Amino acid sequence: MVQFETIAVAFGMFSALPLPQPSWNEKNMRYAMCAFPLVGVVCGGVWAAWAWGCAYLGLPVLLRAAGLCLAPVLVTGGIHLDGYADTCDALASCAEPSRKQAILSDPHCGAFAVIRLCSYFVATLGLCAAITPTPAAAFCMGVCFTLERALSGLAVTSFPLAKNTGLAHTFATTADRNRVRLVLTVLCIILCAVLLAAGGGLAAAAALLVFWQYYHTAKKRFGGLSGDLAGWFVQRAEFWMLAALTAGQWLWGWTI
Repeated sequence: MVQFETIAVAFGMFSALPLPQPSWNEKNMRYAMCAFPLVGVVCGGVWAAWAWGCAYLGLPVLLRAAGLCLAPVLVTGGIHLDGYADTCDALASCAEPSRKQAILSDPHCGAFAVIRLCSYFVATLGLCAAITPTPAAAFCMGVCFTLERALSGLAVTSFPLAKNTGLAHTFATTADRNRVRLVLTVLCIILCAVLLAAGGGLAAAAALLVFWQYYHTAKKRFGGLSGDLAGWFVQRAEFWMLAALTAGQWLWGWTI
């Protein structure tokens, strides 16, 4: 029962799927970060189903690309995009870390957030149109959705926190950090190995590079991790892994 509640907590927080929601408590939140990557599995399934459905029905490439671009947004409800937009505003301010944290807390959407979001979706739409959604590519993309969330959960339980309030602090402090870090580290290693074996090694490298930048950005420019920064990382990792898979197909003729 606790295991199902733990999964429900993760999906209730990080997806828009209509699942029954238990009351959060110490037991069902202890390993919620371990269940977070399962949301990525669902994103991958929806992404692949749309790609194959478009191929079966012979739908135009642009319509296929639009669906692939929006599939993870529909699953997650855009929760990570909210953090991405807020973080883009804060980074554009070039202010000190305390001021950046204040910008993250501001509910208003600034000009740079709008610009970056529009640019993000245009670029993602182009990549989704460029990639050939073969079964291997769809599988790799599903692994990518899962890997980025495993890395995000690892960061929440490992990186220094910017403040002692907020969702990131809640999930970090209620987690059994040592066990969650161990589980997610092993999972990340396995997922990177799977990507490498499936022809998506460039995507795994992209995820690790974005993760490395995430750590240094959070520490040096914000004074630590926050929920908005976690969303920023998920979106950037998703974009660059998609770009890496597309590059693998189009530049080097990989067979994924």
